[in-house]
Amino acid sequence: MTVAETEDVPESRLLLAEYDRIKEEQKTRIGFRDNLLYFTLAASTAVLTITVQSRQPQLLLAVPVICLVLGWTYLVNDEKISAVGCYIRDQLGPRLAELSGAHDAVFGWEVYHRDDARRTTRKRLQTAVDLFTYLAMPMICMTAFWCSPAARPLLVLVSLAQTLALAVLGWQFLRYAER
Repeated sequence: MTVAETEDVPESRLLLAEYDRIKEEQKTRIGFRDNLLYFTLAASTAVLTITVQSRQPQLLLAVPVICLVLGWTYLVNDEKISAVGCYIRDQLGPRLAELSGAHDAVFGWEVYHRDDARRTTRKRLQTAVDLFTYLAMPMICMTAFWCSPAARPLLVLVSLAQTLALAVLGWQFLRYAER
């Protein structure tokens, strides 16, 4: 839209258009985020299968790399999904309510679904699943590598760097879960 075209469009209409766009982005990010979890499990299972079949324990060090890259991507998308909801609740909804003269929240679902009594339990369980997938599973793989005859000094050093990176990722998961 050009500046001249937006001058004729009421602000409420622009806000509703913005709402539609960011809800679409949120929906896309939710699908992508959820698929990342499945892809991480599939990729890790593939590495484990190849490791067992080839009897090359050093391949286990690929699992932490997979989990770091996909875990960070998962976390970033999850944060953006939450940020969209927060923006709608705290910025967009109140602006639209003010313009329309509404007495109640304009986008009620954005608030309503957060008041579910089981939400806290679900969030904690999801955090546990995330931590298992992106932190515990690669740590189990590294521990198996450390206990193997393939644990050479350079690869152990690489695995220690991966452990540090996984600790940072785990800390980030816990930080975001607190919100």
